[in-house]
Amino acid sequence: MSEAGLIHRHRRPHGITKADTETQNRENLIKRNFSADKPLKKLLTDITEVQCSDGKLYVSPILDCFNGEIVALEMRDNMKKELCIDTVKQLREKYGRLEGSVLHSDRGCQYTSYAFRRELVTNGLIQSLSGTAHCYDNARMESFFATLKKEKLYQIPIYRMKREEVKTVIFRYIFTYYNTQSINSFNEGGLPPVALRTSKQLTHHAA
Repeated sequence: MSEAGLIHRHRRPHGITKADTETQNRENLIKRNFSADKPLKKLLTDITEVQCSDGKLYVSPILDCFNGEIVALEMRDNMKKELCIDTVKQLREKYGRLEGSVLHSDRGCQYTSYAFRRELVTNGLIQSLSGTAHCYDNARMESFFATLKKEKLYQIPIYRMKREEVKTVIFRYIFTYYNTQSINSFNEGGLPPVALRTSKQLTHHAA
């Protein structure tokens, strides 16, 4: 068999997979630690889709790990990189340049595009990326999407509603209920996100 060349020779790996894994580990700055001791220092983002009567609506929020507050939100009829870039631009419009803050996402093409990364640099943000096919690397963001759909979107016939109507529903849910009134299991005493931020600010000023 040897003379006839019929013996299979095991191929030695060249370390490509290992290198990729090591690179991904270095790029994941969050490492599933979704807590933060200060506002706007550790941020999460992702995209979820909602089926409406006139097509899909793509929802792009940014969540603050400090208190679970949604601090920026963009919604479009497509999931091109501009959706994510404009979400970051909205963040800067509201809070200014966040020098040294970390923004974590998955490895979707929107987030790994040159234009998106350039926007992060412009705003002083440091990029963190989940590992490939590691959904738990952004579990807190996924948890928010599950809450949004379970508590609000699945309770109404959104499949019969147009995108603009659903946009209004989502916006109102997030900014008039979720951020300000909902019990948040990640926070001390289950405080709503804005209530926790306010209490910490008052404590800081009192000190």
